Amino acid sequence: MGRVVPGKRWQGVVVLEVTGLYAGYGDTEILHGIDIAAQHGEIVAVLGSNGAGKSTLNNVLSGILEPASGEIRFDGEDVTGVSAEELVARGLIHVPEGRRVFPNLTVLENLEMGSYRRGRERRRQNLQNIVAIFPRLQERLSQSAGTLSGGEQQMLAIGRGLMAEPKLLILDEPSLGLAPVLVDELFSLIRSINEGGLTILLVEQNVARSLEIASRAYVIEQGVIVLSGSAAELASNEDVRRSYLGVM
Repeated sequence: MGRVVPGKRWQGVVVLEVTGLYAGYGDTEILHGIDIAAQHGEIVAVLGSNGAGKSTLNNVLSGILEPASGEIRFDGEDVTGVSAEELVARGLIHVPEGRRVFPNLTVLENLEMGSYRRGRERRRQNLQNIVAIFPRLQERLSQSAGTLSGGEQQMLAIGRGLMAEPKLLILDEPSLGLAPVLVDELFSLIRSINEGGLTILLVEQNVARSLEIASRAYVIEQGVIVLSGSAAELASNEDVRRSYLGVM
């Protein structure tokens, strides 16, 4: 794929900055020197096919997997190797792939679990805000989460993440497995959440829809960032259009 678009000097507050990140599992190295950043109020997309290293990157950023080397700075502090629990307490919230709601708990109980480590004092107000964003959840607060549709479970997973008052919300493949009409609704909701000022790292295979709502984007292949730039630049890049958008 084409060259990396040169990085620009950051003009705003940098919420997340990753430099020279190497990570893997055992003797298998998956990430090979990743550099990414997200400024306050941006949607930053990390795009790539299945197996490109996106999930490994998410696991490192959220403290599930310790990096081999490199630096992760969040909210102005070095958090390299910090535990997942501490990162949640600081406001770095990861909504994992596959939704992973608690199926035997009600929708309300799932949402309340989101404020277990952070946001507990404002739980009631945050709950009101979230059901305003996702009115379908308001109708199902007493329903078991396992009985929800896939789209409703994804809304619940995102709502649960918002209950923790994130400073950075990592969304891991939120559109995976959803019908096209629900994908449209989901990306509209992500845009709406971001318009409230929340910084979002959107890790997705759906390149076309991600570039429609993102400020900037990175393309990862085989654990390496091969392209980066504004969403508009990547949407018009011939390699991206041919490889990911199906445009010849």
